[in-house]
Amino acid sequence: MISVRADNNVRPNFANVLSHFIPWDTSKYRLEGKVALITGGASGIGSCTAKLFSQHGAKVVIADINEEMGQAVCKELGPQVASFIHCDVTKEDNVQNAVDATVSTHGKLDIMFNNAGIVDAYKRSIVESDKSDFERVHSTNVIGVFLGTKHAARAMIPARCGSIINTSSVASRMGGIAPHAYTSSKHAVVGLTRNAAIELGQFGIRVNCVAPYAVPTPLACSTFKMGKEEIAKMASVGSILKGVLLEAQDIAQAVLYLGSDESRYVNGHNLMVDGGYTQTNPTLIDALTS
Repeated sequence: MISVRADNNVRPNFANVLSHFIPWDTSKYRLEGKVALITGGASGIGSCTAKLFSQHGAKVVIADINEEMGQAVCKELGPQVASFIHCDVTKEDNVQNAVDATVSTHGKLDIMFNNAGIVDAYKRSIVESDKSDFERVHSTNVIGVFLGTKHAARAMIPARCGSIINTSSVASRMGGIAPHAYTSSKHAVVGLTRNAAIELGQFGIRVNCVAPYAVPTPLACSTFKMGKEEIAKMASVGSILKGVLLEAQDIAQAVLYLGSDESRYVNGHNLMVDGGYTQTNPTLIDALTS
């Protein structure tokens, strides 16, 4: 137990006191020496996370179906830091190859960020929804996460450590804000995350989710047929937290936390990055404050 003596002439050094409680050195790179594989890393949240990871000392492998954009990100980061591998997350041999190539190149895999995802045609009515669209979304959003988790675990279990991070959504906690296929897929991602966290925890492997609110990414723009500024403005209207516009960088910072040793005892968690959106009914808040 740490005691702090109160004295009229001596002021306690709270920085020294806090250092006893904080097990990491915040002055250093938070991912120094770590290796990360990011699916859907060619754009949006994935590319933003890849850049942030590299800034904190990680080697990054970007796995995506868009080779041109993925290579562009790698070129920006430099060949000593980042590399690209073509990967369709709906195909097991692609995911297995991405993991194997990462381990072959870098000798290990510390962080797996299962970020690749798609949205179905925006149809509110389940009667109008197509079975093929539903299956396509689940194939990427759920099967992709399953395969990424499976093969990352295969590489991490011998090392008895690692962090697997899956992208869920505010739609994993609420209904009625996204199409049926997308909403159900993100609920499934959280369920899979929790189950995997329980199994893999015995090997020192943590499995968590990051759950974004509406981020103005290329995926969101194509889904809503809006520009980034329009998406940001639309999101701010429904946001509980005013004065802050959500950006991909905010999600990347949350993923950085979950991938770093700072979250070493966080497991099976679905981290909401939503400004409090899922904590209440925005419509009710509007009614009470109007």
